[in-house]
Amino acid sequence: MPSRSDQIMWDRLFRISRDRKISYQRQLREMIVSAILDDKLPLELPLPSSRELARHLGIARNTVVLAYQQLIDEGYLVARERSGYYIDKTMLAGRVRVEPLKFDGQHSPPDWKRHIKFYPSEQRNIIKPVDWKNYPYPFLFGQLDPALFPVADWRDCCRQALSVSDIQDVTPDRIDIDDPLLIEQIQARILPRRGVWAARDEILITMGAQQALYILADLLTGKGTRVGMENPGYPDARNIFELKSPQMVPLTVDDHGVVVNSDLCSCEFVYVTPSHQSPTTVTMPLARREQLLKQAEQNDILVIEDDYESEINFVGDPTPALKSLDASERVIYVGSLSKTLAPGLRLGYMVAPRPLIDEARALRRLMVRHPPANNQRIVALFLSMGHHDSLIHRLSETYKNRWQVMGEALNRHLPESSRIPSFGGTSYWVEGPAGLDTRELKERARATGILIESGDICFMQNNPPQNFIRLGYSSISAKQIEPGIRLLAELIHSGV
Repeated sequence: MPSRSDQIMWDRLFRISRDRKISYQRQLREMIVSAILDDKLPLELPLPSSRELARHLGIARNTVVLAYQQLIDEGYLVARERSGYYIDKTMLAGRVRVEPLKFDGQHSPPDWKRHIKFYPSEQRNIIKPVDWKNYPYPFLFGQLDPALFPVADWRDCCRQALSVSDIQDVTPDRIDIDDPLLIEQIQARILPRRGVWAARDEILITMGAQQALYILADLLTGKGTRVGMENPGYPDARNIFELKSPQMVPLTVDDHGVVVNSDLCSCEFVYVTPSHQSPTTVTMPLARREQLLKQAEQNDILVIEDDYESEINFVGDPTPALKSLDASERVIYVGSLSKTLAPGLRLGYMVAPRPLIDEARALRRLMVRHPPANNQRIVALFLSMGHHDSLIHRLSETYKNRWQVMGEALNRHLPESSRIPSFGGTSYWVEGPAGLDTRELKERARATGILIESGDICFMQNNPPQNFIRLGYSSISAKQIEPGIRLLAELIHSGV
């Protein structure tokens, strides 16, 4: 029988949660492993018998037996005949046991202001609440409604990726090589949808589109490089390029995207979002695209095309990617799977002529070698089985409905606001009354359960307009849109 002190220890260490969505066997294993690795169990003391622990936790004895056997197989426990289960001391061998150092004031800490050469945290960044799912009206751009994620299809691909052959294929160090199956699927399934054709050695997998942009900034930007940026535009892209060069050239955006004029001529390269301009959502028409490419060739300008929301189009035929029209091979195409699958997957890709891809691959090797091979394989399987095409079809239908609901709600509750007509994407760009301060509105709205993004951060100038809002609908259900817009309109009208 365990002593009173032993019983108290078991009560403290071993507690089953009835609310967690994992098995009791797995919970028990986690608790025992944690107690062993955190030195909370005496090495000489046997664990409770399977009968005692089952009775203590109120679970089946067989569940405890299976958990104990798994821990024996993994080397955490040893079974001694007629004695019980004990911690295997060899599991804890080789650990340095040192008390944490305490700063006593006798030593000098580093002068971080002298050592840190630049402060990216001081840039103007988009900040979104981590707990956005707990808000009833999350009008956030770039987040995905959990109900839209294809759980069953994704789990099926995960199971396939756990086959012996696949595991043996993805676990070796690939150095700088991407999963050939994923490259093949991007060639066959992703790029042709945008009219883009590329050889295998012209494609590089990245940790999201942002890593692609950071690699390009490193390779193409020096301290004096003049970089053309849409204004308003994507803040993260602006911040990435500003780390390398202060010579940012603001490019005006109108109802047809970036304006092609003499401002471009002084740039070495320009960053554009022609499919759905970020943040205004406008689509650059074919004539403007051809004009941009012509001027880029005449002035030897490189063009970075961020095609972040290319698949989401509601009205009319989709316009081909800028890259598909590029006869002079000066467009660098950046794509992402985050907007259709999930932001947390962090998988993107870059398409460019081989000389640039070779250098990008060499630089990526110094950063992360390559994106996790198992993640690449799962996405490759997801694409090969047609799940991605099916998902895009479902998302387009869902987002079209939400786009219509939000448009009607804005017309009803904020008729005085103006917005550029949009024909796709996952957000509206709204210009409120002239006296509106959307930074202050954002805080008031959050207090009532509404999350919005103030648009001032998208502008490059020091004193940007304060009356613009970006309202996303990818993270909010259709039934919540109208009441959320109504409450937001009431806040706007009461504060202006």
